[in-house]
Amino acid sequence: MRQQIVAGNWKMNQTLEEGIELTRLILEKIDKPKGLVVIAPPLTHLKEIGKMLKVRKHFHLGAQNCHQEEKGAYTGEVSANMLASVGCEFVIIGHSERRQYFKEKNDVLAAKVNVVLSKGMRPIFCCGEPLHIREVDTHVGYVAKQLKASLFHLNEADFRKVVIAYEPIWAIGTGRTASSQQAQEMHHAIRVLIAKKYGKGVADSTSILYGGSCNAQNAAELLSQPDVDGGLIGGASLKADDFAVIVAAMK
Repeated sequence: MRQQIVAGNWKMNQTLEEGIELTRLILEKIDKPKGLVVIAPPLTHLKEIGKMLKVRKHFHLGAQNCHQEEKGAYTGEVSANMLASVGCEFVIIGHSERRQYFKEKNDVLAAKVNVVLSKGMRPIFCCGEPLHIREVDTHVGYVAKQLKASLFHLNEADFRKVVIAYEPIWAIGTGRTASSQQAQEMHHAIRVLIAKKYGKGVADSTSILYGGSCNAQNAAELLSQPDVDGGLIGGASLKADDFAVIVAAMK
C-alpha cells in the first residue's frame, strides 16, 4: 500500500511563539495518524518545531523551499545542507507561489530536487496547471512537461524517494477546489506518466498528494479517491482542529 501523507505548509505565517502553540495543539489533537504528518513552518522556526515533532512517531519536519546551490554568496537563501542539519526530512519544491512570484523554472527545480536528495531528504515536488490551461483541456500535457523537465532525469532509486503534490493553480488560495473527480483524473494521469517512465511498480508506490484548497469540509471526499494519497495543506494547516480532521481522513 502506498504511503499516505498529509503535509502542512504554513507559508509566511505564525511567529515562533504562535507556531509552538499551534504545534502543541496539533500534537494534542492527532494521536495515531494512519500515515505520515509533515509540518513545514517558516525557516526561522525549524529548530524549535523540529524538537517538538521528534518525540512523536509519524510526525516529520519539512521546509518550504531551498536553494539549488550547496553554499555560496546567495544572500537571504538557505541550502539543503542547512535544512538537513536542523532535522528536516522533507522539502517542498516548486510550489506554485514560488513559480509565480519568484519565477522558478523547471531547470532550477530539477537542480533543487537533486540537491535535496543528495542530502538525504525527500522532495515534495509540486506540479499543476493554471486556469487557462485547464479550460482548453491541455492540463495533462502541461503537467507532463513539468514532470519530465524536473523529475524524470532521476534514476529509479532516487525517484522512489520523491513525493508528488498536484496543485491546480486555479485552486490555490482562491477558495476554489477541484472536484474529487477532477483530482482523481489528474492523479491517475500522473501515475500513468510515471508508469511509462519507471514502470508500474514504481508508479503504484509513488505518493501523490492533492494541494488545491483542501480543507476540513472536503478532505474526506478528496482523500477517498483511489489515486489521492494525502494532501499538501495550506490555510487549513494553521487551524489545529481543521488540520486534525484532514489527517483523520487519510486512508
